[in-house]
Amino acid sequence: MTVKRRLRVPVRVVLAVAGVILLLGGAWLWVRDSPLVAVRKVTITGVSGPDAGQIRALLSRAAHNMTTLDVRRGQLRTAVAPYPVVKDLGVSTQFPHGMRIRVIEQLPVAALEAGGQAIAATSDGTLLHEVPTGSLPIIPVRVLPGGSRVTDGAALQALALLSDAPHRLLGRIQQVASEASHGFVVLLRSGPAIYFGDGTDPVAKWVAATEVLGDPSSAGATYIDVTDPARPGAGVSEQAVTAAGLSSGGSQAAAGSLATGPQVAGSQSTGTPGGGAQPQVQTSTTGG
Repeated sequence: MTVKRRLRVPVRVVLAVAGVILLLGGAWLWVRDSPLVAVRKVTITGVSGPDAGQIRALLSRAAHNMTTLDVRRGQLRTAVAPYPVVKDLGVSTQFPHGMRIRVIEQLPVAALEAGGQAIAATSDGTLLHEVPTGSLPIIPVRVLPGGSRVTDGAALQALALLSDAPHRLLGRIQQVASEASHGFVVLLRSGPAIYFGDGTDPVAKWVAATEVLGDPSSAGATYIDVTDPARPGAGVSEQAVTAAGLSSGGSQAAAGSLATGPQVAGSQSTGTPGGGAQPQVQTSTTGG
C-alpha cells in the first residue's frame, strides 16, 4: 500500500514569494506612471476643418498627462467628445516618450437645408453644426432637426444614398430630393437629373448611372432613369422641350435633336462587352 506524502511548504517561503510579487507589482506601478516613460512628444494626424486646432490641442493636453505604458484611450475620447466630427481615435506609442494619435473623422456627405439655413450631416445622420456646408450637396427638408442627429426617414435615406455615390461624382452632385413621381432624384451640376426610385440597391443604381453618363449616346439628356438598374435609360423631359420653344406634343425627332441628334433615335438595349445593359435613350418627351 502506497502512502502519498503531502508536500508542506514552509510559511516563510510563502511569505517571501508573496513579498517578491508585491515588490515587483509596486515597482511596475511606479515605473508605469513615472517620469521615465512620460509622454513628451505627441504626433496627431487625420484631423482637418475649422476645429482642427482645438482638437489637436485637447488631445495633446490629455496625452501629456499619460505615459507610454499607461495610455487611457477613454480620456482621449472624452477630451474630444464635444466634436462630433471625430468618429474614433487610433493610438500607438513609441517607447519611451512618444505617442501617435490618428483621428478618424466623420466626414459630411450633404447639408440639410430649410428656410435658408443649412447643417452638415454624415452618412449615418450625425449633425456637424460647425462644418461649412458651401460645397456639399443639398437635401431640402421642411424643418432643420434639433439635437445631434437626423430623425427624418427620407433625409436619412438620402444621406445613405449619397454615402454610396462614386467618389468622382460627389463633387458634381448639387441636390438630392424626394418626389412622388420619381422617388429620390439626384440633380447634377451642369448635368442631368438622375431618377433613383426608392432607396433600394443604391450601389447597382450608381453603377448604372455612371455607365449612362459615360455613354456618348446619352449626351444632352436632361434625365437618367436608373429605377431599374438592369435597364437604365436617358431622355429629355417635357419641361426641357417646352423651354426650348418646342411643342410638348412635338415629334420624336424634335426631342431627339435636343439630346444627341439622329444617333439617339431608335437606340435600343443591346448589351455591352462587359455584360451590362446598354442604356436606352428615350427620345419621346416625358414629364420630369
